[in-house]
Amino acid sequence: MIPRYTTKEMGAVWTEENKFRKWLDIEKAVALAQANLGIIPKKAADDIIKKSKFEISKINEIEEKTNHDVIAFLTNVSSYIGESSRYLHYGLTSSDIGDSSLSLQILEAIEIIEKKMKRLLDILKSQSKKYSRTVMVGRTHGIHAEPTTLGLKFCIYAFEMSRNLERLKQARENIGYGKISGAVGTYANTSPEVEEKVCKILGLKPSPASTQILQRDRHAQLISVLAICGATLEKIALEIRNLQRTDVNEAEEPFSKGQKGSSAMPHKKNPIICERICGLARVLRANSITALENIALWHERDISHSSAERIIVPDSFILLDYMLEKLIFVISGLIVIESNMKRNLMKYGGIIFSQRVLLELIKKGMRREDAYALIQGAALKAWNDEGDFKENLLKEKKILALLSKKELEELFDVKYHLRYVDKIIGRLESI
Repeated sequence: MIPRYTTKEMGAVWTEENKFRKWLDIEKAVALAQANLGIIPKKAADDIIKKSKFEISKINEIEEKTNHDVIAFLTNVSSYIGESSRYLHYGLTSSDIGDSSLSLQILEAIEIIEKKMKRLLDILKSQSKKYSRTVMVGRTHGIHAEPTTLGLKFCIYAFEMSRNLERLKQARENIGYGKISGAVGTYANTSPEVEEKVCKILGLKPSPASTQILQRDRHAQLISVLAICGATLEKIALEIRNLQRTDVNEAEEPFSKGQKGSSAMPHKKNPIICERICGLARVLRANSITALENIALWHERDISHSSAERIIVPDSFILLDYMLEKLIFVISGLIVIESNMKRNLMKYGGIIFSQRVLLELIKKGMRREDAYALIQGAALKAWNDEGDFKENLLKEKKILALLSKKELEELFDVKYHLRYVDKIIGRLESI
């Protein structure tokens, strides 16, 4: 069953209808290739191509008895073909169809994901330029550090999304393979020529070597790429969640008219979309572990991987598709509260300028250890509401002996910290 939050486009990729349609396309391509190579009669190939069809309810009914999905599919399809059905699936094994079909479905899903990733990237680049000079406090360990800008945050995210797109491109290259090489990959009952022709028809590359299956390092790379992208979305969503905290209140995700935040507390505006994204990213990461464990199988294959893949492959694409949709909505409509950014920036009287003062005192001749102790003492007093940072510095005679009040004031100029922001954001032009 496709979850209700799936977009129509992504949901269609993972329907039984689409899966069985691809299975049938592959069987037809095999019949055509085999007829062209003289392996099966041309009439048999014509009958398979023209007469074959399927009925999902019948396939499911047959599978109840056979307990084998491909046999159920072939039995149903054969009922429409007649005498020539004996050449359907000739010389093949189930995974020739199943794995090649899965590659085709994955390629369709990648195309959808790629479009949304590019859309999000464009939005991040746009927001980076829009807020390039929107100054806010930078935080390390959750503690005020030095000034930065909201645009620079978006710039960081944009470059990361660009890397996600590059990783997706590499994963697509490695997953775009099919195999029609038979039971253990030796072509004993088929031929490399058949595989080459079939893959060309399907738009896949023939696997250079396979067992009964395509090797699962390909799929592990893909699911890992989706999980990494999900982690990027989580990273952005987590930042918004932190900025929306009541005691920070510098940005908020959109809150629609009529929306309610709590059944108990009417004042609540909770970052529920961003929280949802963070939660779903955990599921994506868990799926990547399963994909990695699917690489090692017994001998030429078992089916421990396939049961898990029926869940993790569609679910990973569906989840990431949903997460991208939601984050696009959040970033496009993000509420930025610049007044609170300015207020938080100068909290405790400008402690964020401590390093600049430290460096200036060193330049004036004071030992680093002495300068550090004086500045730290002034900052800690401010943290404890004993004056503000700048006032406390102005009370230190050792500091005033080296710096005038005017010189000290100039060290609290935020523009100093933003000298290269435009240069950094300008690098976005390269992606």
